[in-house]
Amino acid sequence: MSTSTISHIDSQVTWASQLNKSLYQVEQQVKFMSLQAEVESLLKQLESLKVQRQASTSNEIENN
Repeated sequence: MSTSTISHIDSQVTWASQLNKSLYQVEQQVKFMSLQAEVESLLKQLESLKVQRQASTSNEIENN
């Protein structure tokens, strides 16, 4: 194998490694964004339950 061939193979290995890192980072970002959306959804549900509970408590106080 010539030095040129080895250098070319090394650059391909480096490129493949960088591509794998990039794809891994994209995959991690997608997972993070999905978790972030889930957290926001759960926070909205909690806020809704809080409002419902406050309304229920207010109705109970008015009825007593």
